[in-house]
Amino acid sequence: MTEIRQYLAEEVAEDLADGIITRREAVRRLGLMGVTGAAATGLLATVATGAPAAAASGDRDGEHGGTETSWAPVARESITFTGPRVPLMAAWAPAVKPRGGVLVIHENRGLNEHIRTVAGRLAASGYSALALDLLSEEGGTGAFPGEAEVAAALAQIPPERFDEDMQASVTELKRRVRGKKLAAIGFCFGGAMVWRLLAAGESRLAAAAPFYGPFPTGGNLAGARAAVLGVYGGLDARVNASRPVAKAALEAARLKHELLTFTEADHAFFNDTGTRFNPHAAIEAWRRALNWFDAADHHHGD
Repeated sequence: MTEIRQYLAEEVAEDLADGIITRREAVRRLGLMGVTGAAATGLLATVATGAPAAAASGDRDGEHGGTETSWAPVARESITFTGPRVPLMAAWAPAVKPRGGVLVIHENRGLNEHIRTVAGRLAASGYSALALDLLSEEGGTGAFPGEAEVAAALAQIPPERFDEDMQASVTELKRRVRGKKLAAIGFCFGGAMVWRLLAAGESRLAAAAPFYGPFPTGGNLAGARAAVLGVYGGLDARVNASRPVAKAALEAARLKHELLTFTEADHAFFNDTGTRFNPHAAIEAWRRALNWFDAADHHHGD
């Protein structure tokens, strides 16, 4: 099982452990990913016995309503642009007077309304935002009937394709926000993708903010130039296990960095449409991320 597929399968098991989905639904979702029989049973048992008590609010991306009004997002539009194999799909939210551009990478639920709204929030804060759909080659997130099928599709894609699609998105973002510094932000699965993008040698980013994303095994950040703000939830033991490796890689690459942990927050605490949403942590993490982007060095070339 690939590392990304393993991560996505563990997300299902964690949802079961925290009571977000039923065991039957967990088995169904794992089956869509090709994890069946003893492998599925073992995974569910391991996470169920090892999971911490779910005391915090905040979630990775359940569709539970939530309010967006306090963030004053600006309008987004659906666009396509040239990719390595097929046209890539994205939501584009242009700032009126952009201070820079931000690539937004979605969770394991794909490019949904929540992520589109995040792009709009960035634009309202002065950063033109491009939210990539990593399922563009499959027809886009909207081509799937539900979030379980979206996660299953993501689990089948070779990780190198994600790297290439994200790099093409940086190229498009640079074209649209000329002469400005570029950054990337991603959540959960998307946080893992931002780490992958840096490890793939992407040097055009001045800053990056992976939110509670596991660091890739063997990841080397020597080719990156971004100042990195890693955001974690204190109750998110599974992702936090990779935090020391991320720190070591950042130090080895001599990248400016800060690893920020919100002690009382859980995995995906930023998502205001989910059951683990932690408003206090989310507001502060957003403020810190914007400040981080503001402070990033402007001297980053191609």
